[in-house]
Amino acid sequence: QVQLVESGGGLVQAGGSLRVSCADSGRTFSTYAMGWFRQAPGKEREFVAAISKTGGSTYYSNSVKGRFTISRDNANNTVYLQMNNLKPEDTAVYYCAAASALGSRSYRVFVSADEYVYWGQGTQVTVSS
Repeated sequence: QVQLVESGGGLVQAGGSLRVSCADSGRTFSTYAMGWFRQAPGKEREFVAAISKTGGSTYYSNSVKGRFTISRDNANNTVYLQMNNLKPEDTAVYYCAAASALGSRSYRVFVSADEYVYWGQGTQVTVSS
């Protein structure tokens, strides 16, 4: 069973940095590819970043590429999203999610929300101008 809990959200000024974390209390974290999504008020949920189960592959949306970094620590069942040079348009609830990465899905990253089977409750990130 995967249970994801995000933390680290908050209020930051434009140009600032924030790191959000997502911890899994289960024992199978290393068998899942992980992703971060976000949803702003009145907007659809959008993909932000993804990482393969080993951490060897990452992928970013164009809107955050070069500013955000996704990483994971399988020994501590945690995935991170380091966000630098934040902009007001980054304001959203940020969700982490887990996608099965067994068999032929091993070492892949996933962009579509439909690929993810477990979701955290979300953490609010607010960037003031």
